[in-house]
Amino acid sequence: MSLGIQLKADTMLTFSYLLHLIATVVWLGGLATLTLLVWPAARRATGDDPAIRRLFSDLRRRFIPITNFSLVVLIVTGMIQMSLDEHYDGLMQISNDWSRAILLKHIAIGGMIVCGAILQLGVNPALERAGLLADAGKGDPAAYTKLRQREIALTWINGGLGLLVLVFTAWATAI
Repeated sequence: MSLGIQLKADTMLTFSYLLHLIATVVWLGGLATLTLLVWPAARRATGDDPAIRRLFSDLRRRFIPITNFSLVVLIVTGMIQMSLDEHYDGLMQISNDWSRAILLKHIAIGGMIVCGAILQLGVNPALERAGLLADAGKGDPAAYTKLRQREIALTWINGGLGLLVLVFTAWATAI
């Protein structure tokens, strides 16, 4: 391989790593902020407070596009990195410890995607509807509280899966 082509590949890989790390920090940092800071502080507030409902609604509206964009960046940059890794033997070739670590990482990421889809397509819209009904004096506070508990539980699960992603990444990197 010529020096020019090698420098291009190295530059592409470096840029891929940079974007991958930024997307990881944004996605997992956001989850950590929610689970370790926002939800515990919010426990003191009641579900009947319209200001708290608006705060959570605003957080969701801002966080979801950022996490979705981060996921796209992670997938694209991860595919680049995986295909250029010396341990990569091909699609669905689980022939070494590195490929096993990457498989487990992808399973954990799949779990995070499922949790995120449940939140974005099910729980969050239901929370928005329940909040609007509550603001109009027609809502069931118990239903809103139950949905918030589901949101918190799924966010914790997502955070735990994110931690597993980091563990499997560390394992693959150490090989």
